Amino acid sequence: MSANIKELINEMTLEEKAGLCSGLDFWNTKGIERLGIPSIMMTDGPHGLRKQEGDADHLGIKKSIPSTCFPSAAGLACSWDKVMLYKVGAAIGEECQAENVSIILGPGANIKRSPLCGRNFEYFSEDPYLSSKLAANYIKGVQCKGIGTSLKHFAVNNQEYKRMSIDAVVDERTLREIYLASFEEAVKEGQPWTVMAAYNKVNGEYCSENKKLLTEILKDEWGFNGLVVSDWGAVNERDLGLAAGLELEMPTSGDIGENKIIEAVRQGKLSEKVLDQAVERILKILFKSAEYKQENAYYSKEDHHALAREVARESMVLLKNEDHILPIKEVESVAVIGAFAQSPRYQGGGSSHINPTKVDNIYEDLTKMAGKTTSFTYSEGYDLESDEVNDSLIEEAVQAAKQASVAVIFAGLPERYESEGFDRKHLLIPDNHRFLIEAVAEVQSNVIVVLSNGAPIEMPWLDKVKGVLEGYLGGQALGGAIADILFGSVSPSGKLAETFPKKIVHNPSYLHFPGDGESVEYREGIFVGYRHYDTRDVEPLFPFGYGLSYTSFKYSGLQVDKKQIKDDDTIMVTVKIKNTGSMAGKEVVQLYIRDVESTMPRPEKELKGFEKVSLQPGEETTVTFELAKRAFAYYNVKLKDWHVETGTFELLVGKSSRDILLKETVEVESTVIIKKVLTRNSTFGDLLEHPIGAEIMKAMGQGQFEGESSLGAGMQEMILGTTLHNASIMSNGQFTEETLQGILQAVNKSN
Repeated sequence: MSANIKELINEMTLEEKAGLCSGLDFWNTKGIERLGIPSIMMTDGPHGLRKQEGDADHLGIKKSIPSTCFPSAAGLACSWDKVMLYKVGAAIGEECQAENVSIILGPGANIKRSPLCGRNFEYFSEDPYLSSKLAANYIKGVQCKGIGTSLKHFAVNNQEYKRMSIDAVVDERTLREIYLASFEEAVKEGQPWTVMAAYNKVNGEYCSENKKLLTEILKDEWGFNGLVVSDWGAVNERDLGLAAGLELEMPTSGDIGENKIIEAVRQGKLSEKVLDQAVERILKILFKSAEYKQENAYYSKEDHHALAREVARESMVLLKNEDHILPIKEVESVAVIGAFAQSPRYQGGGSSHINPTKVDNIYEDLTKMAGKTTSFTYSEGYDLESDEVNDSLIEEAVQAAKQASVAVIFAGLPERYESEGFDRKHLLIPDNHRFLIEAVAEVQSNVIVVLSNGAPIEMPWLDKVKGVLEGYLGGQALGGAIADILFGSVSPSGKLAETFPKKIVHNPSYLHFPGDGESVEYREGIFVGYRHYDTRDVEPLFPFGYGLSYTSFKYSGLQVDKKQIKDDDTIMVTVKIKNTGSMAGKEVVQLYIRDVESTMPRPEKELKGFEKVSLQPGEETTVTFELAKRAFAYYNVKLKDWHVETGTFELLVGKSSRDILLKETVEVESTVIIKKVLTRNSTFGDLLEHPIGAEIMKAMGQGQFEGESSLGAGMQEMILGTTLHNASIMSNGQFTEETLQGILQAVNKSN
């Protein structure tokens, strides 16, 4: 195929090559009929297929065909279930085959820097390890069906405010450890067909023409062999983008983009060899799509709806269960309150908006699930289209709650509160939702709140209710999933993939989000999400990894196969998990690593392994983790590589970042010795840390700094912080420039 592609390129005119690098219309690529080059269709995702009916329009806004709406990524991530993500991907791949779609635009692997980002419902996590693992399995699921994915939005695309022009200013270490790491494993393990370049700038350069991102890192370092496509309309200068590694512009810009390429080649500003390389990557994807196309492909809408229900209940997180109010046992009456119960909020707004094949009515599913002896009432509680408090609706709900055994309130964020295109201004739910919860809680002690929202919210009413189920945006089958959990058909097993802060001011990006309109500085650095809350000891409302169950689990027997390793070794970690309750359930076992003493600022702990296990009552299993160098490493900007410092590392296993149950330690020896070169502006403290330098200081009569000193601590610290150069010029000739140079030569020569 590669030889044939090169032959095809040789037969193409310059105009045909440039034309292939731009779309045909909003969703389709160009084909060349005379050479047998096909055109393929791409459509929006990522939690379902959004294919427009009929011919593509120039804005891509026509009504879309029905397809299965799965939970959005914010919810899917709370499943912590790699197998489930693969299944969802495979189901979406089947639907793409049935609808003649070749590439689905997703998944979104951008980090949740701030809970205010309006598109957070479409992203997995604040943690790059969790995000990349889930994205990789989604990609593999889709692509096992012969359908391509487009991993997006590469990179550092963490807000909607000025998203098309904002310059994300982020240091190299943070970029590598947090924002690129969320894509890296997805690229290396998942091998997506395409990666989508984001709208924004990173450190002054548009992502669509950022050679460091698109070529040096993505292709050269990570080995990405697919093609880079622009986000829709994200191209700045087409010829510069092509030179940087952006192969395909979408959608078409008319003749503008391709004419810029033609002109740049003719003027010698762009090598035709670069254009040929881009065309080769594009052709490989076009022909791969044609090769994998299945004629008369079909999928079962009912089977996919059942899968959507399964994954929704795996993803929902039980946040509070005071007095074991859940699951609801046999009760005489249930007051179902809140307009979301009849008109559910089940997906996010914007380009990922799916036209579902069907949508569960939550109220109807609750009545089907409960016993025949239980009666139900429904109260609207609030107006879906307004934030205004409607006293008559609240009074109706209060009266219904008074007469019921249990009140279940459905509340959260309407679509107008969070969507692609704008960021939230606060973490509050609408006033009429909050007033409803508080009013009902005054007359009914048994209150359960079921939330529908795409991102964290503040909960000033939390201590007034007994139960809280976080449903996120649960997809079209959320009604059945909620009923399954509330009435105990299954035990909840979701765990938060992001931290819920008590207040937005506690978020590490608070003072620097969303920037000044031209740039946004990522001054919190690597301390994103739980890395900030745990390291700074800021108590969250609910921590990363948190989620309750109807059963209980015992952790025991944490072991490592090697207690001392070099950083290029791998170690195996095992831990036993037992279901000690009376109900079948699933548990997410989380492994964090802590560098006990580092010379670099590092988080208190970082997630480096997770597994979801299913256990019957009394059943026990062993979970195994394999850890390699990256699990212990930080990104060293001077080495331009991942580096492990020699020292002790703690392996922490638990139920969340704040609920660590078992601990073990390993000693890791670095195989890379960083040679520190001392200069005239190095300090006596730097000199003392060097073995030769320490001997020199002893000879100079400064050995007192090694142990107990007769000097006061402050004076000792001041001297150790003095540079050799300053000491020389202030020594009145006692510490000469010649002596200084001799010391530097002796120390640096020994490196």
